[in-house]
Amino acid sequence: MASPTVPARSAAAHSLPQALIERLTSHIVAGGGQSTTIPTPFTGEDLATVPLSSAGDVRRAHERAREAQRAWAKLPVSERVKPFLRLADALVERRAEILDIIQIETGKARRHALEEFLDVALCSLYYARRASGLLKPKRRQGMMPGLTRVQELRHPKGVVALIAPWNYPFALGASDIAPALMAGNAVIHKPDTQTCLSSLWVLDLLVSLGLPRDLWQIVVGDPAEIGDPLIEEADYVSFTGSTRGGKAIAAKVAPRLVSYSLELGGKNPMIVLADADVERTARGAIRACFTNAGQLCISIERMYVHEAIYDRFVPRFAELVRNMKLGTDLDFAVEMGSLTYPRQLEAVTRHVDQAVEAGATVLAGGRARPDLGPLFYEPTVLTGVTGDMDLCANETFGPVVAIYKVASDEEAIERANDTDYGLNASVWTKNAARGRRVAARIQAGTVNVNDGFGAAYASYDAPMGGMKQSGVGRRHGAEGLLKFTEPQTIASQHIADLEPPGSLSYEKFADVMASGIRTMKRLRIK
Repeated sequence: MASPTVPARSAAAHSLPQALIERLTSHIVAGGGQSTTIPTPFTGEDLATVPLSSAGDVRRAHERAREAQRAWAKLPVSERVKPFLRLADALVERRAEILDIIQIETGKARRHALEEFLDVALCSLYYARRASGLLKPKRRQGMMPGLTRVQELRHPKGVVALIAPWNYPFALGASDIAPALMAGNAVIHKPDTQTCLSSLWVLDLLVSLGLPRDLWQIVVGDPAEIGDPLIEEADYVSFTGSTRGGKAIAAKVAPRLVSYSLELGGKNPMIVLADADVERTARGAIRACFTNAGQLCISIERMYVHEAIYDRFVPRFAELVRNMKLGTDLDFAVEMGSLTYPRQLEAVTRHVDQAVEAGATVLAGGRARPDLGPLFYEPTVLTGVTGDMDLCANETFGPVVAIYKVASDEEAIERANDTDYGLNASVWTKNAARGRRVAARIQAGTVNVNDGFGAAYASYDAPMGGMKQSGVGRRHGAEGLLKFTEPQTIASQHIADLEPPGSLSYEKFADVMASGIRTMKRLRIK
């Protein structure tokens, strides 16, 4: 049974005003006259002509950014957060405009574009409220209480190179750039060419809200052309993308000992325990697996269902998947949109076809839908997936999930952890305490109980990132801002020096210090 569709608007609904495109692309640092045309994934029609940056453009961007950063870093944090406090209100007022841009350049459903809008608004507001507290000088305990005074300072790194992916261009650009800027840095940002308009839109908005023009610079182009100068002059590198790409960046910055953060790939598991609510879990799994057509690093691609519930859960889930509404409309009725790139359609098709040829069973979906648009693929559920199939262990990054039956919680946990990745996971149960106990045993940076990914990701006060091959470092929480700073310890010694006073021998001095350790331990001073 084919997935229901929602009638699309006219072709004009999938275009943007030329004046808007020209205003946004004017923010790209590019002077060589080279350009490229990007299509809208919904139809394949031309969307915008985008100027391309050269290696020289990137170096000039670094020069301007470094100059702007010096003045920006001298401002009090209370001044640096002001554009971001204004941003939340501005985003709310112009919500429809940015949702249209995100949909038209990525092909995602509007409800999934809304997640990007919410992420930028809430994450930037979180850091705007907390940046002053996180960055203020802090008193630390000295070696000798009362005699050694210690202060921890936080200095900006300088110029941050941020490489953002195509799948969540608005969220994974702006929500990482906001804390980097509030920490006192400048940013050279390379969005994906196909999905650069939403990043340019929020830059344009922030400049109108008071952000200095040269502080956040956007360069667009082929990594082979601009990747090296982007990274070579940066004081910190932030990358979200594939594990292969992350490893290449780590190798490139290693000789300069420049620090970095990498949020990379995942093959994320979902565990359905024997006591899970079938209806709630099946509906939650729709969002967990098929948000943004599965083009989400933290979406679910493997599902381990306890045998006690398997025969009730799997048919209900497959039924819901078969009835999902696909389409290109710019409203909230559509449940899943298009893939973004032809290469993603090719990868999804290859994984599913190879699995089926090797014996897997399709319970829902399993085919492309060119009648809807050039890059549509139905949400797909498979069983009988085995280790010799590419889909089993490799990230598909599309609307495909494989379901496996397990006999116990132990088996589910063991199989969930049997991967090189460790980005995100999900556990479903009526007993939240039990779910948290299972979650603590899963080797993933975030684990959600009775949710697929949003509960952990959107908890901005807690760190988010990957274990194993899924990354290094964290976004969100204190680390999401402090990683963009250099900590400095300043300690001043008072009254007594750290050596024997007067004629006291070092032997006696050693005895005094040893006695002091016992005393401080007994009095809980140390």
